[in-house]
Amino acid sequence: MKINITGRHVNITNAMQLHIENKFKKLESHFENIIDTHFILTVEKERMKAEALLVIKNDNLFAENESDNMYAAIDDVIDKLDRQLKKQKEKNKDYRRKD
Repeated sequence: MKINITGRHVNITNAMQLHIENKFKKLESHFENIIDTHFILTVEKERMKAEALLVIKNDNLFAENESDNMYAAIDDVIDKLDRQLKKQKEKNKDYRRKD
C-alpha cells in the first residue's frame, strides 16, 4: 500500500509520519485490497484537521475530522476508515454469498 501524506500549513514530522503508517497497518490487517492512500493534514488558526482518501478495489473511502490535537484527529480518521472498511468487507461477503 502506498501512503501519500500532505501538510497544508504544517510541517510533517517523522513522528507524525510514523504514527500514520503504524495506524494504517491496523487497516491493512482488516482489508488487504487497499491500493492507495492520500492523507492530508491541515492547520487553520487553532483547528487541526485530518482527511484521508482510501482507494480500494472498486471503491473510494473518505473520512475527515477536526480536533485541538493533530494526533487525536489522525486517530479519529483512522477509526472512521476502519469502520468503513469493515462495512465494505461485509458488503462484499454478502454479495458473494448470493451467487
